[in-house]
Amino acid sequence: MSSPGPEHVPDRPDSAPRPTDSAASPNEPSEPRPLPPLPRSALDPVPVVVVGSLLWFVGSCVFFVTDVLLGPGPGLWFWTCTVGWVLGIVGYLVFRWQQAAARRGSRTAQRGL
Repeated sequence: MSSPGPEHVPDRPDSAPRPTDSAASPNEPSEPRPLPPLPRSALDPVPVVVVGSLLWFVGSCVFFVTDVLLGPGPGLWFWTCTVGWVLGIVGYLVFRWQQAAARRGSRTAQRGL
């Protein structure tokens, strides 16, 4: 009688064939479900830009009163808030400009804004 060689593996429950990744189980879909589209209100950046610019403007007004009118003069916070709302307005104007160019059909305009 010869003894089994090292290549012989006895049948064990843990050596049962395992399903491959390509085979889909009955409980799992074969492809992931597509995500639903976001609502139009979530895609519109105008409210965020307007609210952000208004907050910078309110901060600028507060620091104008506290620093310029009642204090030693315009400080870093006043200029930071002023630049914040001015850049917010400039960004909003660039956004509207790109939207108008996309509506006109300009080839260089960004789409989907």
